[in-house]
Amino acid sequence: MGSFSIWHWLIVLVIVMLVFGTKKLRNIGSDLGGAVKGFKDGMKDGGADKSAEPPQVTGQTIDVEARREQTKT
Repeated sequence: MGSFSIWHWLIVLVIVMLVFGTKKLRNIGSDLGGAVKGFKDGMKDGGADKSAEPPQVTGQTIDVEARREQTKT
């Protein structure tokens, strides 16, 4: 039950290529690369948002319970 040798991995690779085909594997690879790139861009944008100053809160705070009591009476 030892580890797999390089020949085992090559046989698995050939079987996967026969089942899915090289075009399908190329599409999967490009989709995966695009997803990773999008994730990195999102993480970079998320870090930029943290450095920006927080939005200013204007207006008044409304107590929901007080508002409900006012509408009941």
